[in-house]
Amino acid sequence: MSRIRAKNQEKIIEVASLLFAEKGYAATTTAEIALRAEIPKPNLYYYFSSKDKLYRAVLESVTQPLLQASLPIEQLEDPQEALTQYIRTKLRISRDHAAASKTFAAEVMAGAPHLPSDIAEALMDQSKMMLSKFDRWIGQGWMDPVPVKHLMFMLWSSTQTYADFNWQICQVSGKYALEDDDFKDAETFLVGLVLKGCGVKTLF
Repeated sequence: MSRIRAKNQEKIIEVASLLFAEKGYAATTTAEIALRAEIPKPNLYYYFSSKDKLYRAVLESVTQPLLQASLPIEQLEDPQEALTQYIRTKLRISRDHAAASKTFAAEVMAGAPHLPSDIAEALMDQSKMMLSKFDRWIGQGWMDPVPVKHLMFMLWSSTQTYADFNWQICQVSGKYALEDDDFKDAETFLVGLVLKGCGVKTLF
């Protein structure tokens, strides 16, 4: 039963992600989510007792991977390896959680009115950690003295754009959907750009 429950929850979150991304929080109804997920509306409330809790689950489906993505920066001393792993993971999140990423982006652009405070605090703590680590690498001479806030903003935007602006990227690329090779090419380019642009030193 637990496997069935998890599978149904995953399906509901996937459908809700698509609808929240398309229509926004206010315009999306639980009745519409249940209809698209092909389940009776009472069943939806069995898994998620309110629209707010379902919205939180959608946000967590992308913010939890985003929070995990910075672990290499937190744990590794080598900036080259840490930044490479971070960029690679962020691109995979854009590939695998595109709808939830769009929902999160829309939430932030609206001023985060429905973003749970604990998620907002965790994201802020992550940002402070990253900025501190960048400053440490600069102080140790392991990378050039770049403006660390702008480095972080650039890392966010250059990786998340493949989810949040997927339509535009596909239009320019002449594709219906991006393929794995597109994300690999993006990783190679972005890693090279960041490491070279920041003067990251090879330590090991």
